[in-house]
Amino acid sequence: MKIGILGGTFNPIHVGHLAIAETALEKMGLNKIFFVPCHTPPHKEDKSLTAPSHRYNMVKLAIDENPRFEISDFEIQKKDKSYSIDTVKHFKNVFPKSELFFIIGYDMLDGLKQWKSIDEILKLASFIVINRPEYKKKENGIPYHTITMPGLDISSS
Repeated sequence: MKIGILGGTFNPIHVGHLAIAETALEKMGLNKIFFVPCHTPPHKEDKSLTAPSHRYNMVKLAIDENPRFEISDFEIQKKDKSYSIDTVKHFKNVFPKSELFFIIGYDMLDGLKQWKSIDEILKLASFIVINRPEYKKKENGIPYHTITMPGLDISSS
């Protein structure tokens, strides 16, 4: 099984997140996408962040109609900063025979080398980078798949 992991604050979830997930399912042949709302993002201090339980419920309602979308409360339950390596390890333990794909926006590509345990993440999962047509593919030493989506605001903020 091919599983996509789409993490974020989802503050709030919006049509762009859903379009990204739908496109990743189709273009990469994924069987399922897990939306993973974080409790506390490690890369930004946001005092205006909606309570984790409310963001979780918003995501749950937004994805309810799609049987190939699921939600995970793994990061919410940690009640602390959420690091991608912990999330990827969790999914690898739950789905040991599945191929994992971590979905990110183009805006996060430059910072990937600074992610906690990036080398370990790369052993457990592949990256899917959501791009816009006006951006050219960057070479940063990290392998990734590109999906181009015109006209969407894919900022992680």
